Amino acid sequence: MVLLAQLSDLHLDGTARTATRAARAVEHLRALPTPPDALLVTGDIADHGALAEYELAARLLDLPFPVLTCPGNHDVRAAFREGLLGEAPSDRPINRLHLVGGLAVLMCDVTVPGRDEGVLSEETREWIDEVLGGLAPGTPSVLAFHQPPVPMHHPLPDEGRLREPERLAALVERHPGVVAVITGHAHTAAAARFAGRPLVVGPATTWTLRLPWEGPDAADRDQPPALAYHVVKGGELTTHFRVLP
Repeated sequence: MVLLAQLSDLHLDGTARTATRAARAVEHLRALPTPPDALLVTGDIADHGALAEYELAARLLDLPFPVLTCPGNHDVRAAFREGLLGEAPSDRPINRLHLVGGLAVLMCDVTVPGRDEGVLSEETREWIDEVLGGLAPGTPSVLAFHQPPVPMHHPLPDEGRLREPERLAALVERHPGVVAVITGHAHTAAAARFAGRPLVVGPATTWTLRLPWEGPDAADRDQPPALAYHVVKGGELTTHFRVLP
């Protein structure tokens, strides 16, 4: 069994509010009697893409278990690499493979600099295909990225969802070891099916999306931070959501 925690959409912007909410979620994870095998942070870590925002994120996310990250539409690749990953600045897509207890976790970059919507670039598509094709037979895998490839039924996240999702679906269908797809971006916990696999959208740390039938204002800033736990066992995914006290 592999236990993955997920935080998303921290939107660290230099204010005490976002830093406090992110710290609240991180301290919840730090205090768990049994720590997760890894934490996924699925994008929009920074709000303005400033180096100082990533330096703060690096301090907050200094945890005694692996922290796996990918960028979102608010993130800036060069500052992300320098401030959070400790790498030389570069504008190339940030794609990473992590092996966690026999599970392959692909943290994928589907962002388009300066745009809200996601796109599966040729570079990222080829990287995913090569990585999945190179895994040992029977190795389960999870794809994690920012923008969901399915509608959330709210105009705000749907305007910025992953474009041409059929390109990703064809890739997933070609690799039966893919257990699930995990995303963020929508600021609401959601579950769907994509290419015959579970698709889970993690809730946000900074604010919660109010859906059209819940009221006219999209951002519910009074809701507390939330997170997800993903259990992968025997090639199956089970997800639990938690709203923090």
